[in-house]
Amino acid sequence: MTTYQRETDTLATLCQAQGKTWQAINPEYASRMRLQNRFRTGLEIAQFTADIMREDMAAYDADTSQYTQSLGCWHGFTAQQMMMAIKRHQKTTKRSYVYLSGWMVAALRSEFGPLPDQSMHEKTSVPALIEEIYTFLKQADARELDHLFKDLDNAKATGGDVQTILDKIDNFESHVVPIIADIDAGFGNEEATYLLAKKMIEAGACAIQIENQVSDAKQCGHQAGKVTVPHEDFLAKINAVRYAFLELGIDNGIIVARTDSLGASLTQKVPVSQTPGDLASQYNAFLETTPINGVEDLKEGDTAMKLNGQLCKPTRLDNGLFQFREGTEKDRVVLDCITSLQSGADLLWIETEKPHVKQIAELVNRVKEQVPDAKLVYNNSPSFNWTLKFREQVYQEWQEAGRDLSAYPSIDDNKALMAPEMDATELAVAADVLVQNFQRDGAREAGIFHHLITLPTYHTAALSTDILSEGYFGDLGMLAYVRDVQRQEIRREQASVKHQDLAGSNMGDTHKEYFSGENALKAGGEANTMNQF
Repeated sequence: MTTYQRETDTLATLCQAQGKTWQAINPEYASRMRLQNRFRTGLEIAQFTADIMREDMAAYDADTSQYTQSLGCWHGFTAQQMMMAIKRHQKTTKRSYVYLSGWMVAALRSEFGPLPDQSMHEKTSVPALIEEIYTFLKQADARELDHLFKDLDNAKATGGDVQTILDKIDNFESHVVPIIADIDAGFGNEEATYLLAKKMIEAGACAIQIENQVSDAKQCGHQAGKVTVPHEDFLAKINAVRYAFLELGIDNGIIVARTDSLGASLTQKVPVSQTPGDLASQYNAFLETTPINGVEDLKEGDTAMKLNGQLCKPTRLDNGLFQFREGTEKDRVVLDCITSLQSGADLLWIETEKPHVKQIAELVNRVKEQVPDAKLVYNNSPSFNWTLKFREQVYQEWQEAGRDLSAYPSIDDNKALMAPEMDATELAVAADVLVQNFQRDGAREAGIFHHLITLPTYHTAALSTDILSEGYFGDLGMLAYVRDVQRQEIRREQASVKHQDLAGSNMGDTHKEYFSGENALKAGGEANTMNQF
């Protein structure tokens, strides 16, 4: 017996038990509605997706070609369209996630309007977006199942292959996939982090990413002015997130610990060391200091400390922040990563200044010396000029190999390296191959389990709107929309071309039939212009 039939029988028994009062209820219709609403709470989603992600992590440990991917989505509709496209083209949603970017929440979803990525947006907008994304993903499930139910009714009426359609219903693969959700630096102290993490998990998040910047001085990972916190402070927030998962019963929830130390040269706080060699003393050992002989070497308001038996004065800026020694960046990243993994984090995130597999591998391999199964979530960031950086990389590699580069512009001439006439050159083609293989290479050589692009749909929305606006308000007029949008949707067989159906019109008609029978006033029918597609 199929799941569909079993569910229908269960509801038939329930309806019979109610006697005539439920005689208008069709058990098969109720069964369909249940199957279309598989996930009734965000916690059910969080558990379902945490299980998926844990299985994927184990699969990656066994075979690095089994890495996972996601795109950052700023609206439920963009997440829905991404997952529908993945399922249509790849025939599965496996190893495909959604990334929720704090940058895009700030830039696109705040009631203040567009904001920089500095944790100034309402923190409640993050769980609200998680809930919105899952609402749209669940609607994608309901729509696709509604089409299968109609196919089933048609097969029954015409003597078609009923069993094949029942198998499709029973083996239906959900569009609901894991979300890796950005909690920034926690939006306050550890209690604030815990409270927000709970809201995010209740909305459905199975994976929460948190960074080691100072919460009230948070900056985008690809901008200057980043200030990190001592390890004890960061670990307290990792603990807060874990407690939130455990309180809500998601025992295998995933914590992604992000370090910004590679690009951060400042700290707000000098921690107090309790025992020699503890985390506080290791953190303080990275500070830039000046040796002093005694109090006479101090000015009014100066701070002194003892490091490795030597009295010294840490470099303190006019704004009160302390400076790290130049050249300690990589060592700080490695310590951050090891400490986080040994204190409850499941995955790492290292913000780098360029997408270079060897640079990432250098850091991850040092971490693996102490934590062999260390895995990375890596930001394939739009803040990188991918074309320029990979052309520079190939240029440098060829230069080191002694190849003749006289046909190419200087590596210092960014504009010339980016010129369209470069695109067909051997150097540019070699760079594009590296870009194409970046995720495979990174997964194999640098421990990257998950590749994401933080804000791609910000850029695709801007680009597509610019192209349409240029043509529509220019000489192309309506052809700009017809040729470049609608015609492409039709030929790519995108669901969006039938926008009424995608928005739920057909499901609404189905429900009206369930509820009102022959009296239902439906939006479909011969007069519906959607039938043109």
